[in-house]
Amino acid sequence: MVTQRLAADEGGVTRAAEILRGGGLVAFPTETVYGLGADATRPEAVARIYAAKERPRFNPLIAHVDGLPAALAQGTFDGTARRLAEAFWPGPLTLVVPAAPGCTVCDLARAGLDSVGLRVPSHPFARALLAAVARPVSAPSANRSGRVSPTSADHVLGDLDGRIDAVLDGGETQVGVESTIVSCLGDAPRLLRPGGVPREAIEALLGRRLESVPGTGDGPLAPGMLASHYAPRARVRLDAAEIRPGEAALLFGPHSPSGTERAVAALNLSETGDLAEAAARLFSCLRRLDATGAEAIAVAPIPETGLGEAINDRLARAAAER
Repeated sequence: MVTQRLAADEGGVTRAAEILRGGGLVAFPTETVYGLGADATRPEAVARIYAAKERPRFNPLIAHVDGLPAALAQGTFDGTARRLAEAFWPGPLTLVVPAAPGCTVCDLARAGLDSVGLRVPSHPFARALLAAVARPVSAPSANRSGRVSPTSADHVLGDLDGRIDAVLDGGETQVGVESTIVSCLGDAPRLLRPGGVPREAIEALLGRRLESVPGTGDGPLAPGMLASHYAPRARVRLDAAEIRPGEAALLFGPHSPSGTERAVAALNLSETGDLAEAAARLFSCLRRLDATGAEAIAVAPIPETGLGEAINDRLARAAAER
């Protein structure tokens, strides 16, 4: 298979939509990371995502739609879910809700669950593509399962060239970490995965604290809940106060850990300590450090506030035993 690189213009969007409607796979930009899209209503198309990514079958996929009306056709929204959707969509928030009676997202994409994860992305080319397809599109990150998520078309091709039909090249993504996932299945909403919408913004809207649900080893309620995930080939060491000989260094802020000068390579997520900049650069920096061949990547401490929670969540999964 030859993977086409499509320009992010009207012709490219039209061609990408044709491929998706025909059961093919297209990687496309969202505001978070590049997603690997397939028609969520066709199990055979969704199966191609799992095959291309070498992804565990029990990890469900987020269905992307072009607006709230399309989401309401797929999921049952209570008052809280509706408030969250109206406040943060389009944007980097996924809502896990009961599947509607007429839900067309196939069982394979939902991993057999009675719920469905829905998102309305804000990226203009993602919105145009979803409108052209006019069906829900399953779209996990466009990388092999467990690898670092892609923030450019080149990253996608580095992992999936020859394994997918096309990539819609929309340049670098802006947010750089995946969507926040909130479950609206019980009496109170729960944070399943931190991401592009900070916890504080959601709590401010709801006027209450969000309960967090830790990731599990199997049977997750939503994408991104596997314990070992987002992993480079190198071992990842967190909260490094010093850099050991032979390690690559992932830094944050103006102050470097001791021993940084002897690192195999060093990259700073944000020299000014800007968490938004750090989130946007996270996966790209991990990839570049991993490419040095270093056996380990030492990561400087990163605050847990705001987007720092999502960054640390990804890093903890990258550091988990595999």
